[in-house]
Amino acid sequence: MNTQNDKIQEVDAVVVGAGFTGLYQLYKFRQLGLKVQVLEAGTAVGGTWYWNRYPGARTDSESRVYQYWFSEELLDEWNWSERFPAQEETERYLNYVAKKFDLEKDIKFNSRVNAATYDENSKRWTVTTEDGSAVSCQFFVMGAGGLSVPNTPDIPGVADFKGTKVHTSRWPHGGIDLAGKRVGIIGTGATGIQVIQTIAPEVGSLTVFQRTPNYAIPMNNPKYDDTERSKMRAEYPAIREQVNKTFGGHFWGADERPFFEVDQEEREKRLKELWVDGSLQFWVGSYTDLFLEEDVSKAFSKFVADRIRDRVDDPAVAKKLIPLDHEFGTRRVPLETRYYETYNRDNVTLIDLNEDPIDHVDATGVVTRSGHHDVDILIFATGFDAGTGALTSVDIRGRDQRQLSKEWDKNGINTYLGLQVSGYPNMFMVMGPMTPAAAFCNVPTCIQQQVDWITDCVSFVRNKGSQAIEPSREAEVGWGQHHDETAAMALVTKTDSWYTGANIEGKPRRLLAYIGGVPAYQAHCDKEKDSGYAHCIFY
Repeated sequence: MNTQNDKIQEVDAVVVGAGFTGLYQLYKFRQLGLKVQVLEAGTAVGGTWYWNRYPGARTDSESRVYQYWFSEELLDEWNWSERFPAQEETERYLNYVAKKFDLEKDIKFNSRVNAATYDENSKRWTVTTEDGSAVSCQFFVMGAGGLSVPNTPDIPGVADFKGTKVHTSRWPHGGIDLAGKRVGIIGTGATGIQVIQTIAPEVGSLTVFQRTPNYAIPMNNPKYDDTERSKMRAEYPAIREQVNKTFGGHFWGADERPFFEVDQEEREKRLKELWVDGSLQFWVGSYTDLFLEEDVSKAFSKFVADRIRDRVDDPAVAKKLIPLDHEFGTRRVPLETRYYETYNRDNVTLIDLNEDPIDHVDATGVVTRSGHHDVDILIFATGFDAGTGALTSVDIRGRDQRQLSKEWDKNGINTYLGLQVSGYPNMFMVMGPMTPAAAFCNVPTCIQQQVDWITDCVSFVRNKGSQAIEPSREAEVGWGQHHDETAAMALVTKTDSWYTGANIEGKPRRLLAYIGGVPAYQAHCDKEKDSGYAHCIFY
């Protein structure tokens, strides 16, 4: 099995991925005195912010919550430059964390994990990488992210294209020369919007191939000076506490009053205030019944559609940019910066694939029903195999050689708290399916809570004198039922999107993320911990 070494490396824990999850899990496991090996496919730390370096990439969570809370020194030392940091700044932050806490010495780069096998006799995992090397461990944590396996559509003729083609999540570190080039981009989700609005002024021409338009919120992104940073630091203790009390892990909550029971004048004033605020608060921090009541969602849709029309010169183009197949908030709502004004430019053309579908790609461009579109560069902003892709792309085998990808394909996705899977002892997942982190949470908030839970669980197992832990099948079924009952109340389940796996052909349709909110999810996790993991089996 191991072609690199005569002896398999032995550690207490293996963590896959060196992004937000992997760095924090390594830090926490070290505090337990564990010997840890982090395996990272890239050449440096950063996770999402290492891989996604396309033009315009930036967070849409505010910097004051898009960070770690475990170190007062770190909070005092790091200076965020703006409200919504760009990719380069977040990547720089994670590198700073890695160096400050000397984490890199336990990270092996250029190590893409392709298999992990549990041995019932030794009660240990053997984790192998593409180069043939292997690591043996007691505890195995998959922290490769919920949005890390790219989805590239199978369009006839793509292999024949002679120009440059690239998926946004695999943008080359040296960049791509776009100046004056004829560029085509497929996809207008969160990533596509960021790319389109950023490169339009630079390229010779930009042809946007849009299947599904999206509602988006204009970003208000002020720069920070020392005065603003000092004010923000003074608020950190309150923010750190507040993020775990709000539905989406941000520092603002939503109005729990029914939308239509609020006075109309007050409603309209509130919507305008949130719109000007320019953050995700307009979506996940406005009114709670936006997620539950179709009439409320339609009211938000009308508000946003009116503003799109105001910003696009050509009414026919504006009409194409307003969704017809879903209401506001039922799909991922991104932030944007003059995205809609981009379509007022003479060098930008919008192709509505519902009216003019792609037939094939040839050597020099994209052929739709209406004709040939010449491009030098073809960009795929087509998203990811979300929630499950990072897990099923690895050959994970638990007790009795059961294979995770096949089990989920045959029986549907099953987890306990989104953290463990029955039949896979000592395997843990962060940002996996059936947790808020998979879609409905400010990622660092939920990641830190999950890593803390995993660390506590591992400590409990060791102190108990056990070798392994896994959830019972009954606990897994129970969590799945609760997850589905909660999901059934939400409008997002009625809309095709990556939230439900609809973007991947053949993927079982199910809401990938827990939509009960961060406080409810954390209460379930705390209850399990406080019970001494009563719904788990120890070996």
